[in-house]
Amino acid sequence: MRLLIFISEAIKIAFHALKSYKLRSVLTTLGIVIGVTTVITIVTLIQGLNSAFKREISFIGTTTLYVSKYPWVIMNEKDWFMMRNRPNITMEEAERLAEESRLADAVAPTLFTRRTAKYRERSIENVTIIGTNADYLHTSNAFPEYGRFLTPTDVDHRRAVCVLGYDVAQELFPNTDPIGKRIKLGERKFKVIGVSERKGKVFGESQDQMAIIPIGEFQSAFGARWRSVNIEVKVISPDVIEDAQIELTGIMRRIRGLTPKEQDNFAVNQQSMLMETYNNLTKTLWAVAIGVGAISLLVGGIGIMNILLVSVTERTREIGIRKAFGARRIHILIQFLIESFLICTVGVSIGLGLAVLFAKVVESSTPLPAAITAWVAVLGLVFVFIIGLFFGIYPANKASKLNPIEALRYE
Repeated sequence: MRLLIFISEAIKIAFHALKSYKLRSVLTTLGIVIGVTTVITIVTLIQGLNSAFKREISFIGTTTLYVSKYPWVIMNEKDWFMMRNRPNITMEEAERLAEESRLADAVAPTLFTRRTAKYRERSIENVTIIGTNADYLHTSNAFPEYGRFLTPTDVDHRRAVCVLGYDVAQELFPNTDPIGKRIKLGERKFKVIGVSERKGKVFGESQDQMAIIPIGEFQSAFGARWRSVNIEVKVISPDVIEDAQIELTGIMRRIRGLTPKEQDNFAVNQQSMLMETYNNLTKTLWAVAIGVGAISLLVGGIGIMNILLVSVTERTREIGIRKAFGARRIHILIQFLIESFLICTVGVSIGLGLAVLFAKVVESSTPLPAAITAWVAVLGLVFVFIIGLFFGIYPANKASKLNPIEALRYE
């Protein structure tokens, strides 16, 4: 009980001391406000980017590997010039890979192009045409909203059928059931057998503006000579993803007759590669955030130390009187630490509020997302404790060590 009374009185004294020097207190708090606002704003934006990026690449799937001519991440121009001479991946290689893999649950060779989709007077440009097989349903989670997906029979007999993306179906058939209708993809006609579930955008590109057709029909309609096949492989379990990557690499090297000294002339890509690259890029952003915030907080902390040292000097007689009436060293120490924490609390609270407001403004007016989570408030409390303690301990200790007799003589 006595402790609570002492702390409440100390807080009142601290408020009174800060109110006595309003301008000085505001200027001191301003450094903390700028530092906290900078750090929290950047943290919320980075967290928002992290969440958005994870959502964007979630469509890739954690159990799907992608065998292709090029890796997803090419670090420099020299590597690109070396890789562009790699041989294209063929359908024969994709078929052998499917036959020999023991860890693959589904294997879908895929080819891509862009064409205009047309039904009567309605048309859509730049529709992504995907040539693949029935396993694409599982490797890319291309489940139909209604209708059906490609079957092995459709693929084997190269039937002129297609599964439309959700947006394509909505634009070509706004008030009509598309199932059974015939549309033109490029110069070829295809019968609509299904419509895929809505997927949204990935890296700013719609996943619903596409049409899926049997890969043999794709080669016949759009050509195959200069195209490299991409192979999507869904493995039997997330636990064997690394083993599957090694297995697929070994199979492809054997198919292509590469010697142990020769480098791979293909790539096995997976979701974690994109995440690793993204994390490496954001490390720089984190470093900038920490650097700018640390400088601002350091300036603010020095301001707190300065105002407390001035306060100790101006209140020397007060400290002497309190000690003469029985105040112990710990009481004086706690008094000035509370003042330090109070300045930090005000600065951090305002900084948090401004950071949240600024992050919301950025999110609403730009494509940048923001993620304001509970741990941001925890980070604010950490700032209060560390700054208040670190920069308040020296002035508080100096005040607590004052000799009461000399303090009473101070003019």
